[in-house]
Amino acid sequence: MRTGAENLLKAATNHKVREQVRLELSFVNSDLQMLKEELEGLNISVGVYQSTEETFTIPLIPLGLKETKDVDFSVVLKDFILEHYGEDSYLYEDEIADLMDLRQACRTPSRDEAGVELLMSYFLQLGFVESRFFPPTRQMGIMFTWYDSLTGVPVSQQNLLLEKASILFNIGALYTQIGTRCNRQTQAGLESAVDAFQRAAGVLNYLKETFTHTPSYDMSPAMLSVLVKMMLAQAQENVFEKICLPGIQNEFFMLVKVAQEAAKVGEVYQQLHAAMSQAPVKENIPYSWASLACVKAHHYGALAHYFVATLLIDHQLKPGTDEDHQEKCLSLLYDHMPEGLTPLATLKNVQQRRQLGKSHLRIAIAHHEESVREVSLCKKLRNIELLQEVLSVAHQRSRLKYTQHQEDDDLLNLIDAPDILSKTEQEVEIIAPQFSKVTVTDFFQKLGPLSMFSANKRWTPPRSICFTVEEGDLGFTLRGNSPVQVHFLDPYCTAALAGAKEGDYIVSIQNVDCKWLAVSEVMKLLKSFGTGDVEMKVVSLLDPTSSMHNKCATYSVGMQKTYSMICLAIDDDDDKTDKTKKISKKLSFLSWGTNKNRQKSASTLCLPSVGVARPQVKKKLPSPFSLLNSESSLY
Repeated sequence: MRTGAENLLKAATNHKVREQVRLELSFVNSDLQMLKEELEGLNISVGVYQSTEETFTIPLIPLGLKETKDVDFSVVLKDFILEHYGEDSYLYEDEIADLMDLRQACRTPSRDEAGVELLMSYFLQLGFVESRFFPPTRQMGIMFTWYDSLTGVPVSQQNLLLEKASILFNIGALYTQIGTRCNRQTQAGLESAVDAFQRAAGVLNYLKETFTHTPSYDMSPAMLSVLVKMMLAQAQENVFEKICLPGIQNEFFMLVKVAQEAAKVGEVYQQLHAAMSQAPVKENIPYSWASLACVKAHHYGALAHYFVATLLIDHQLKPGTDEDHQEKCLSLLYDHMPEGLTPLATLKNVQQRRQLGKSHLRIAIAHHEESVREVSLCKKLRNIELLQEVLSVAHQRSRLKYTQHQEDDDLLNLIDAPDILSKTEQEVEIIAPQFSKVTVTDFFQKLGPLSMFSANKRWTPPRSICFTVEEGDLGFTLRGNSPVQVHFLDPYCTAALAGAKEGDYIVSIQNVDCKWLAVSEVMKLLKSFGTGDVEMKVVSLLDPTSSMHNKCATYSVGMQKTYSMICLAIDDDDDKTDKTKKISKKLSFLSWGTNKNRQKSASTLCLPSVGVARPQVKKKLPSPFSLLNSESSLY
């Protein structure tokens, strides 16, 4: 509608018409802007695609799917099939319809493994389509339009790479939505969430490394690097939740483990927030995402200090306890002990333990207050009641713990609590996309083997060759894989006289498609027709660097004529003579070596003789086939 209004505005000369068009165009642009803002709000919302189970956990960030416009492949692909492959394009209407239906289904995939498989199958199908219909030297005229997932800005290109990159992005986005929908109150649900976010990171990383010049900013290398970090951070958060799911026992070694796991989550979110704060990502990343990353960095950092404070305050070193083990755990908890303190002395001194523990509590409270402040600064996060409730409960717990052990002289005995070293029992990692597990059949396999029948190779139009088979005598041999080639062609056989050439590829015999048949299968097909006339269609491979057919023989000034040119000249002189004379029955290459003809052929390299009266001039010029029978030709 907008395009039509813009064209009308350019063409109209009437002042009133132009004013009316401008008014209508302003309404259309306003509606489009509202739709863009709604799309942006939906795709960057933290609250969508969350698990439907009642959970007391901080929400995760899913990616919204990229939207696209309809694409009509039919006209362009039909024209290319007719022009490039020389086939009836209407025979491929069903295949083109299947391709368009698959693309349409990919616009609304289900949020599960079936949806991922659907997108992967279309991505792999695009590889076949690109090879068959998109030459690297020309544009095909199909316009692909995709909307930026973060901003809603449309991007259009006549390049299939945009289509492939956008589908890859949607595969990664779908994995994030699967991860956020997992039930985080069960062990299996958390394991599925970890796996989904690792796979999302793998797809987005593959997109970053494979498609480096995408015009849409949500697929730029800088943005994709941040999104990969975000997926891995959320996977690490799920690992922490999986460890805490059975319950956190108030036991020394358990608290050490949970504290280091929380420190690990806080560390990765701190790194994520730092990456989000760098230009040019800072100007394009949703503010709510950067705010939530900062909130989680402070929240999990506070939890780490709270757990360390608990193990220092609540647990006293008693006789008979594993003193060495506790000393080792405490020494591994810090990069360095506070000045004047040693691990063993701190464990044995109740006052030092309490003072160090309260220092950790003060740091925890400061982190909690900062996380609450960050939430208050972001409108979208303020609307998430569950997030505020989780942060409030954790904050009150740390304050209560500090109040229970607060003393009047705390300010006189301050100890700077050191940073907690992060450690995890499950280091999350990128899982590369496994496209090999998805089985896809090329929709256009009827065109022939992709290695030969592709957009990169140029072919002659199919030529119809009508020849006669007499007692198994074809006049040529076959070679190669599918499609098979004409080889060792007898220049006087009926196939050669009908236009067959050595090197031709056989595409059909008696209207039976042969492009996928091997040599033995083509031979079996030829034998099945028995003796008589056979119609065979062949094509020839053209030189991709030339725009017109090359001649078989050339002549350069200052050089002797080639043998082929001399033969052509001789054949021109003898045309009338040869046409009036009947060629006697010849021995075919395919019939050599049989019992019937064993007496006639001394070697499989010998050509059969032709019973035609030859002019004297040809006796002076031995043929290349007769040279094979000459002993002198071996020296």
